[in-house]
This record gives sequence, C-alpha cells and structure tokens, in this order.
Amino acid sequence: MNALRRNVLKGATGAGAVAVAVAAGLLKPTQVLAAPRSAFEAKNVADALSGLGAAGAAESKDITIKAPDIAENGAVVPVEVTSAIAGTSSIAILAEKNATPLVADFDLMGGTQGFISTRIKMGQTALVRAVVTAGGKNYTATKEVKVTIGGCGG
Repeated sequence: MNALRRNVLKGATGAGAVAVAVAAGLLKPTQVLAAPRSAFEAKNVADALSGLGAAGAAESKDITIKAPDIAENGAVVPVEVTSAIAGTSSIAILAEKNATPLVADFDLMGGTQGFISTRIKMGQTALVRAVVTAGGKNYTATKEVKVTIGGCGG
C-alpha cells in the first residue's frame, strides 16, 4: 500500500473518531485543554502559576531544561524538559515575557518517563520556566533564552 495513502487513511480515521465523540457528547472542546482555561489566559507568570495550582513551586535541580542559549528566531524555539523526580505526572512550560506566559501543559500517565520535547514561540529574551508536578507537589526550574528575532508578532 502507498505510504501517502496509508497516512491519509490514518488521519481520516482519527478525525472521524474525534468527530463521533464530539457529536455523541463524550468529548467537549473545553476538555482538550490540560490546564484550566484561566492558566492559559493569564497575562503574567504569577496568575499562570496560580491557575496551574503551582503558586508555591519549589526550585529543583532534578529538572533539566534543554533550550538554546540564543534563539535566532523566536517563532521556533526548541525546548526539552526532563524530570528525574519520581512520579512525575505533568510538565508545564512558561515563557515569562510572552503576552500569555503559559505555553504548554502536558499530562503524563503513570509510569511514563518525565520527558517532553516541543517548540515554543517567544516574543523576546526571557526565562523559560518548567513546572513539574510529582506526588502532589510542584517543582520548578528556569533557563534564560536570548531571542534575536521576535516570534510573537515581532
């Protein structure tokens, strides 16, 4: 079977399954957001952390953020977060000077390795903050990323 055809059929099947779930009322569009809507709509870091329930997160050296020291284009900044904390259940990424700081929130199933890799958008030089939830407690780590060309409309 042609590889392109196979990929198209897989995508159509997945989209069809989601459409059936939405039509049956089993899946509501607001359920897709991992974090509360207020966390994603927050305009500053303190409100985003509060929305995540991580206002008093403790600094941890067991969280590693791999991101470039200098991002040539803020529209595409690769970020990897690794958590060596046992029982990691979620990882959130915040870009502190973005208009809406919470960039992503990933929920991890039990037994999953505490690792995520994604690309984020940054408007200017700022701290990238990772917030890890493990065992009902919140931990955080930061890394500064210098942006030479803005990615959020700049």
